[in-house]
Amino acid sequence: MSVTRFLAGFAIGATIGAVAGILLAPKSGAETREMLGDMASDMAKKTDETVKDIKRRADNIVSDVQEKSEEIMDKIQELLNKDKEEAEA
Repeated sequence: MSVTRFLAGFAIGATIGAVAGILLAPKSGAETREMLGDMASDMAKKTDETVKDIKRRADNIVSDVQEKSEEIMDKIQELLNKDKEEAEA
């Protein structure tokens, strides 16, 4: 089982447990709705932060790959030019 699937399952289980706990708690409907609203708001913020973090990491990876690709292409071009010069000499 991959770590990602485990973490996703863990997060879903935790959310279901939290919602069940709130719904079964002896509070008024207004208090329960307020708690659910707060919890949904918190989850939305955390999700947004996670998405931004993943996007930032992906952007960094793409930049690194592009940089390495350019370095490799430059080295290949240098080798081709060297071979061409040697062949002409």
